[in-house]
Amino acid sequence: MHYVYILLSLKDKNIYTGFTSDLKKRYQEHLGGKVASTKNRHPLKLIYYEAYANESDARNREKYLKAGGKAKTELKLQIKESLNI
Repeated sequence: MHYVYILLSLKDKNIYTGFTSDLKKRYQEHLGGKVASTKNRHPLKLIYYEAYANESDARNREKYLKAGGKAKTELKLQIKESLNI
């Protein structure tokens, strides 16, 4: 499986969108400060993920969400309660 995931920084309330084939391992890397883009945004919470059988589908979804605009707005509406932690 391949995953697109959303982390919420409890420090600055911003979200991070990522892609991985091992969600548990990648989340631990984020929590351990091993990912440069989230290293200074701790604490982090995994608030959303999607699973894909095909890697290219997952990568395309990640790119779509990272592009912002309508996709990111719709996702934020979908997970609005999780964003209010």
